[in-house]
Amino acid sequence: MATEMTTAKLPARQKYAFGIGAIGKDAICNLVGAFLMLYFTDTLGLNPAFVGTLFFAARIWDAFNDPMMGMICDNTRTKFGKFRIWLTIGTLVNSVFFILLFTTLGIEKGSTTMYIYVSVMYILYGMTYTIMDVPYWSWLPNLSSNPHERESISVIPRIFASFGGFIVCTFGLSVINFFNNKFGDTSVMQEQADGSFVNISETGFTAIAIAIVVIFIICIAITVTNVKEKPTIGASAPEKTSLKEAFAIIIKNDQLVAFIGLLLTFNLSTQILKGFAVYYFKEVCLAATLYNVFGFSIIFEMIGLFLFPTIARKISREKVYFLACGLPVLAMIALAIAGYVCPTSYPVVIACCAFLFFGSGLSVATTTCCIADVIDYGELKFGKRNEAITCSSQTFLMKAAQAVAGLLNGVGLTAIGYDATLAGHQAAGTILGIRVLMFVVPIVLIILSFVIFKFVYKLKGQKLADMTAQVNALHAAQAE
Repeated sequence: MATEMTTAKLPARQKYAFGIGAIGKDAICNLVGAFLMLYFTDTLGLNPAFVGTLFFAARIWDAFNDPMMGMICDNTRTKFGKFRIWLTIGTLVNSVFFILLFTTLGIEKGSTTMYIYVSVMYILYGMTYTIMDVPYWSWLPNLSSNPHERESISVIPRIFASFGGFIVCTFGLSVINFFNNKFGDTSVMQEQADGSFVNISETGFTAIAIAIVVIFIICIAITVTNVKEKPTIGASAPEKTSLKEAFAIIIKNDQLVAFIGLLLTFNLSTQILKGFAVYYFKEVCLAATLYNVFGFSIIFEMIGLFLFPTIARKISREKVYFLACGLPVLAMIALAIAGYVCPTSYPVVIACCAFLFFGSGLSVATTTCCIADVIDYGELKFGKRNEAITCSSQTFLMKAAQAVAGLLNGVGLTAIGYDATLAGHQAAGTILGIRVLMFVVPIVLIILSFVIFKFVYKLKGQKLADMTAQVNALHAAQAE
């Protein structure tokens, strides 16, 4: 039967082998999202506004690059399938450019050559990440067409992805500082608010990048060698999709557009929050080590992901997404108030971040299920099941959120007068600006995400149940 793989219960071994692949790739993503701006501005001495513009410009290219990769993946015909081969190629190539992104090769800091070098490396990093990320997430909806089984499967890679982010955000600065203190340039020291000094040379960044790449390759190897995929070569292979059709699939799928809106606004909110967090705790709270607490709190995102299937069975997805948006909003309000009342309180930061990341976990799990439903909807509407093309929009959205957040971070830091040489001694206007960018903007974006989910996104409740029945009937008819 053609639907055997998608309707049968996926063995636990394959579920967890697939999920493990997310550890390394999200460790890479989180190092870039959390520390690349800091590396570019404080270590390489690049202009923050330039860096933010670079992040944004690179994503303009991804608006074309990501759907193209989705089209290539969907059109791939091999005895190994269409996901596994590109996941392997993308992992190896991306590993190279990821390391080069955190290595200057002896180029003079702040020079024109340095600006050109980081621009090229960042764009190539983004392109090669797409080669790997699109087939990975495109593979997920292909594993099952049962909504409840999807909810069970989808949270596993997201939990492992959060674990990858947890490792980087919790221990990243400590690992970077360790290697810098041991092997870095001792002449490059930055004074902190408490009078201590931190080595900001590139050695630690290069070392952690290499370590993450090793984990990355091992994790993806576990995925591609343990998860089954049906061959895409032979007479039964579906008709290929053209580039024009690929963009039409994205633009004309109204529920995909709605999904793009709700996911982009939520992801943009969290990326802005994460991007400014290191500056907020370092410059506003005058306690840089609180960022480690912030990073450690990602464990609550993992808890949210783990509990999602149970919560989703008890209440509707709309109520789940209300919690996903409401908890982070309340947490950010509380954290902002604490910044005035008790800025260095570890218990308060932990409590606020617990609610923030628990809600984020519910959001990630909900949207992961939604993309699979959007693929089903597109199949009914267009007559083709284009997993990779549809999922490429998710990859683009993740990078677009990072890019817009990077642009806001870079331009915002410049606009509010941030000076990397005045660690712990920023002007009052700069401190206020960091507070606004850290909390006000993300809160508005999360509220907007819920509004889109409630009023524009329709694949919920009975409509979702009816659509699933239609898709299963279609697959059964095709198998006869």
